[in-house]
Amino acid sequence: DHTQIGNRYLAQPPDWYGRPHSFTETNALYEKTALELSVSAARQALRRAAILPDEIGMVVFVSTTGIATPSLDAKLIQRLELSNHTCRLPIWGLGCAGGVAGAARAAELARSRPGQAVLLVAVELCSLTFQHNDRSKANLIATSLFGDGAAAAVFNATGVGPEILGSYSTLFKDSEDVMGWDLVNTGLRVRFSRHIPTIIDRHLPDLRRQACAAWGIDLDALRHYVAHPGGAKVLAAYVASLGLSAADLKYAYEILGCYGNMSSASVLFVLERFLASQPPSDDYGLMLALGPGFSAEQLLFRW
Repeated sequence: DHTQIGNRYLAQPPDWYGRPHSFTETNALYEKTALELSVSAARQALRRAAILPDEIGMVVFVSTTGIATPSLDAKLIQRLELSNHTCRLPIWGLGCAGGVAGAARAAELARSRPGQAVLLVAVELCSLTFQHNDRSKANLIATSLFGDGAAAAVFNATGVGPEILGSYSTLFKDSEDVMGWDLVNTGLRVRFSRHIPTIIDRHLPDLRRQACAAWGIDLDALRHYVAHPGGAKVLAAYVASLGLSAADLKYAYEILGCYGNMSSASVLFVLERFLASQPPSDDYGLMLALGPGFSAEQLLFRW
């Protein structure tokens, strides 16, 4: 299989996808299922971090595959029994870049709020956006590539655990058509360009150099890479353009194979698997992802 995806998780049973559905129906399913997945992921993150609900001062909620107003973090806060004074930052529209961007914002907010923890949640139900009667290449690729999932992480300023040292965001000029949604009667129709690997090859090496210069570190100091697994061709473009080996992106390939592309949530799955491997202390790592805009998000971290 050229997608290199062996397994995916979907929000609905397989036969559901064989019938057309209205945007009203799919978005209602998004609101219900995304909330349940978010609650489960958040509770697991709080338990692992040994953080009590009353220690959370802010929630950063990332999602791009459905619409809800109020955003789902409002319901999430109540389900988790967080303080009704918890601050909320919903982030919509960053797509696959949302996990890295959300982690960057959560870290910045945690540093500005000593004594309070920040909960990051990323949830995507990509399968609910599949267009039943759309035979376009973009929709067929999306249907074979994307999956559903949720991830959560806790950020604080205690100095314990992996440390986020800096972020670097790039918006490419006049590139809105590279990736995004078209809103149609049946929902969110995917839009992305076949030229994404070429864009990576052309621009990502310079962007990595610019980021390292902004952070004041040598390029050679980057020992590890936590990349969003956007697809087999995207990962191959990372390897070729950045002078890496497939082994350098081992965990990205593993997550792609086990879950497909879960948009913003995927990179947090990769990060979890990477940290579980117990890498050497004090090494620098780079998190990176590309998303609608067209944009690139890079994050420097150390553990």
